[in-house]
Amino acid sequence: MSETSAIQLSEKDISLTAPAQSKMAELVQQVEGDVKGIRVYAAPGGCSGMSFGMTFTDQINDNDGLLECEGFSVVVDMATLQHMRGVEIDFADQGGAPSFVFNNLQPMPQAGGSACGGCSSSSPQGGGCS
Repeated sequence: MSETSAIQLSEKDISLTAPAQSKMAELVQQVEGDVKGIRVYAAPGGCSGMSFGMTFTDQINDNDGLLECEGFSVVVDMATLQHMRGVEIDFADQGGAPSFVFNNLQPMPQAGGSACGGCSSSSPQGGGCS
C-alpha cells in the first residue's frame, strides 16, 4: 500500500524520548534493504495486559499510522495505537544492558492509580512488559 494512505500521527499519539529517537535512527541506518520504518506492536500479556515490541517493517498498510521522525518513521496500526496512548518509548543503558523501555505514563485504575513499571525490550525486534 502507499504511504500516502497512512494516517499521520503526532507526539500526542506516540511519545518518544530523544535517546529513543536517536537510537532508532541509528538502527534504521544500519539495516540493509527496503526499510520503511519501525513498527511498534502490542500483544496480550505484561503488566498492563499488553506487551509492546518493535520490528523493522518494509510495508505500510492503510490502517497504519505514521509518526515521522528525523531519519525514520514509527509505524503503528490503529488497533495497537489504542494501547499505546499514554506510553512513552525511551532508550536506556542501565548497567551495560541497553534496551528500549515502554513507560506507561497513565495511571492504571486496576492498580490503584499507580503507573506501570518500565516495560522493556532488549532489542528493536521485540519484548515488552513481562
